[in-house]
Amino acid sequence: MVDLPIIGVLGGMGPYAGLDLVKKVFAETRGDSDQGHLPVALLSYSHRIADRTDYVLGRTAENPGHAIAEVAHDLASIGVRIAGIPCNSAHEPVIFGVITRSLADTDLRIPHLIDETVQHIRELLPSVQRIGCLSTLSVHRTGLYRDAVKAAGLTPIMCDDHVAEHVVHCAIYDHEWGIKAHSSPVTPRAQELVLEGIRHVRERGAEAVILGCTELPLAVSKAEGVVCVDPVRALARALIRETSPSKLKPLCRD
Repeated sequence: MVDLPIIGVLGGMGPYAGLDLVKKVFAETRGDSDQGHLPVALLSYSHRIADRTDYVLGRTAENPGHAIAEVAHDLASIGVRIAGIPCNSAHEPVIFGVITRSLADTDLRIPHLIDETVQHIRELLPSVQRIGCLSTLSVHRTGLYRDAVKAAGLTPIMCDDHVAEHVVHCAIYDHEWGIKAHSSPVTPRAQELVLEGIRHVRERGAEAVILGCTELPLAVSKAEGVVCVDPVRALARALIRETSPSKLKPLCRD
């Protein structure tokens, strides 16, 4: 039996986003049997990892990059050489830099979720120019996607600050009905707010919308009049491409 490279998933950010990445690795893999799929190791240690948005916004002094790096070292210790982090906020430079520096003495590589998402758009939607983005408040305020989209020669279409904070961010974080509180299933109220955010950037001219929190695709996968771009799918495809490219399914629009 062929010894295939192990794909690692640093989960817990949130927990269902990690599961979603594993699911999408399987969905994007050419496999006609159990043995035809790729080995995946998921570590979901949410109790050890501080909230990324709280850190970026200055609400906590604990940089979650240190805990994420510890989990990455655990994956490296079992032979994982490539791993994905299904959390957009974890790719903020102040967090991601800590992770990558900690891994400098290992063979473990982590594809950059934001870069992979933008590249995914270029491949999936080559004629699309105006890209909307929904995200957590930290990603919105730092311009993580705005800058990456612009650097790719595309036009970013962002939420206004009110929608970013009181619609999209609430849909993710509200303790009673938000996606983090109820991920399976997502509440109708959270779903409707995500759709409201999509409509907002569509009305501003977006032709496609990045669901730029890895928990947003748990609520909505499609919307009328605009293409929804799933960073988790982009990351899944990158992990397969970097480990077993012959197993990667052809790219197609859902």
